Amino acid sequence: MKLSRIIVITFFFILTHGCASPSYNYAPKTVQISEPPVGKISMAYIGDALLTQGTISEHEAIYLNNEVKVGLISTYTFSPGFYIKTGGDHKSGYYLPSKYGDGGSVTKGLVADPFKIIEAEYNPKKLCGVSIYNAKACGKHSFEITTQRASGANNFQQTLIYSGKIANKVNFGYREFSKDVARPAFNNDVEYDLDVSRIIGYKGARLEIIEATNELIKYRVLANFNSGR
Repeated sequence: MKLSRIIVITFFFILTHGCASPSYNYAPKTVQISEPPVGKISMAYIGDALLTQGTISEHEAIYLNNEVKVGLISTYTFSPGFYIKTGGDHKSGYYLPSKYGDGGSVTKGLVADPFKIIEAEYNPKKLCGVSIYNAKACGKHSFEITTQRASGANNFQQTLIYSGKIANKVNFGYREFSKDVARPAFNNDVEYDLDVSRIIGYKGARLEIIEATNELIKYRVLANFNSGR
C-alpha cells in the first residue's frame, strides 16, 4: 500500500511539471464607486438600485468560459467561473475558486492528491492544478484575466432602491451596507409626491424623475450621495 502510494506520487512528478511554490502576497484594491454617472438617463425596475455610492474591493481573477481538465494520470477538472488571485508575480499567479459569486469549482481525479490551488502561467498560457504536496498537473488552456468585485473589511455602500408608485407618489428604500452586510439602523423608506416636484432628494442625492409606473422608473441623476466616508 505504502509502496504503491510512492509509485503514484513518482509518476505524478514525472508526468507533470514538478513542484509549485504557492504565494499569498496579493491584496485587492479598494475602489470608489458612484453609479450611474451624474447626468445620465437611466431606468430601473421595482427592487432595483437606482443609485449606489461607496467603496468596494476589486479583486484580480481569472475566468474560465469552459470546463478545463489538466494532467494525464493525476488530473484536476476546473469548472467554468471565476477564480480569485491569492498571489504570484509577472510570470504566473495563484488562484482559488471565487466565493463572491459565479465561482468555479475543482474536482480531483481518482488517483490525484487533494487539491490546494491553481497556478496560471501567463505567457504562454497554461493552467496547473497544485496538490497539497505542491506537485502540479498542467495543461495549455486559455483563460481570461479580469477583475471581480468582492466584499472587504473597508467596504461601505449607500443605495437607493425603487419600491413602486401609488397614485402619483413614488416610494424608495434607502439602505447602507458595511462589509456587504446591511446596517438596519441606517435603513429608511421614503415617499415623494410627484405633483409637488419631480426633483427628489435624500442624503445629498438628487434625482429628476422623468417617468414612473408601478413597474419601472426612468430618471436622471443630478447628484450622488454625500461622500463623507
